[in-house]
Amino acid sequence: MVNNETTTPADAPRLRGWLSMSLGLLGIVLGAVWTLQGLNVFEHELMSDKPVWAVVGGGVAGVGLALVVVGMRRRSNAKARA
Repeated sequence: MVNNETTTPADAPRLRGWLSMSLGLLGIVLGAVWTLQGLNVFEHELMSDKPVWAVVGGGVAGVGLALVVVGMRRRSNAKARA
């Protein structure tokens, strides 16, 4: 096997939590952009200087952070079982 690994594919730890972590990171980035647009940091955009987008962006970033935390917990639980 590669790098002298002794585990069989059935014994290899599964990749858990990657989907929620990926969606969470996407949510954090998207929420940050929406917040900055709502706060008029990016001028001359459709969502600029509209406070509702700052609130929505903060909410999306918060949900994204929660998804990252859930993904990290799933990943650490999968490693503990292996």
